[in-house]
Amino acid sequence: MIQDLYKAKRSLELKWEQEHLSNGRYTLEMVRIDDKVKKVITDIKLEEAAIAHRQNTVEDAAPQVSVAT
Repeated sequence: MIQDLYKAKRSLELKWEQEHLSNGRYTLEMVRIDDKVKKVITDIKLEEAAIAHRQNTVEDAAPQVSVAT
């Protein structure tokens, strides 16, 4: 899932660059692409936070072993 988000972000960045090269200026379409990139970045951050939360949950669920002497 997260790899797909990174691919989508890179694809949008390339589209933005192509738009800039073809027009030579900042266009309305580039603004729209920027908005999409911001949304994808937010999705990436949320997905990474969810992954970190799951990892912390697994680590916290590890059995606590006590050796009594």
